[in-house]
Amino acid sequence: MSFSLPDFRRKWSCRGYMSTGAAMVTAALALSLVFAERAEARKYPAPWDIFGLGTPRPRAAVRHAKIPLPKPRPEQAPKASDEGAPQPEGKPSEDEPSADKPAEAAPPPEKQASACRLALTEEIAIAPSIPDIRGPGACGGEDLVRLEAIVLPDKRKVAVKPAAILRCTMASAVADWVRKDMVPLAASLGSTISDLDNFDSFECRGRNRVVGAMLSEHGKANALDVRAIKLANGQSIGLTDRTMSRDVRERVLHSVCARFSTVLGPGSDWYHEDHIHLDLAQRRNDYRICQWNVWDPLPQVAPLLPAERPEEAPPREVAAKPDGKEDADEGAAENPPAPADKPSADGNKARSHKPATKKRR
Repeated sequence: MSFSLPDFRRKWSCRGYMSTGAAMVTAALALSLVFAERAEARKYPAPWDIFGLGTPRPRAAVRHAKIPLPKPRPEQAPKASDEGAPQPEGKPSEDEPSADKPAEAAPPPEKQASACRLALTEEIAIAPSIPDIRGPGACGGEDLVRLEAIVLPDKRKVAVKPAAILRCTMASAVADWVRKDMVPLAASLGSTISDLDNFDSFECRGRNRVVGAMLSEHGKANALDVRAIKLANGQSIGLTDRTMSRDVRERVLHSVCARFSTVLGPGSDWYHEDHIHLDLAQRRNDYRICQWNVWDPLPQVAPLLPAERPEEAPPREVAAKPDGKEDADEGAAENPPAPADKPSADGNKARSHKPATKKRR
């Protein structure tokens, strides 16, 4: 095989290969420049240049300025109160109402004690105040107390059993009645008062518990029903007890009618035959009602059989009889005729010995 330089150049020419290699090197350089530009562009958080306006400008470097802190408050300075701290403009105070925070209802003003409440101290009665009662149909009332006991001048206590719910004025009137009128009455009986029998006080109802009747003073906490006053020696003053002395019951009658505007007892109606009703109802011209009949004591029941005649008693004297009838009377006394309606030994009534007469037709 012959080989020559001209043939080699013609067959294995490097021009084409050299041109291709130069093109590849040029393309590689261009790609490197493109990637370099893109890498440089990623350093800046700028949006993509979708409109071809050019690459975004790099941002200037941010410098962090050091802000000086305020000086600490000196120890000798007075403490700032929260109330006097100024509120920033445009920011509502916490106490001021806003759209998100509605205004809170103001607390009701404290109720002032009445003159009766100030006068009814613990030296007179144990009567703590209770809240006002607002019941149906105007039931209830204001200035109410729970009368638990009445304190006597000698510091002894008269228990009210059970405790009575009353208005302060009614409770004060009951306490004065017991202290000034009933204590001397009990002393005349040789004892002191221990208990007050409360039959009824506050109850939301009509008069005499009749449906549809007018509101009773009991429904206004302005009335008290009393049955008896018990003494320390065990004796009881029953106000409607007919076995009790009439003089004692009349003394109670005069005392309550002088202090209360309404007194109802036996004789007023059959609702008050076993207790006394007391109240302070207000009427026109200060009109008062006192209806209580103090009945006489019950009569003593006579014995069923007379007492036996004592043996030492002298014989009974026999009255002189007329002449001619003494023997007949003595014979009749020895053999007295059997009464017509007295039963005989066999259980039948004894028949009369008078001959029967025929009746005319």
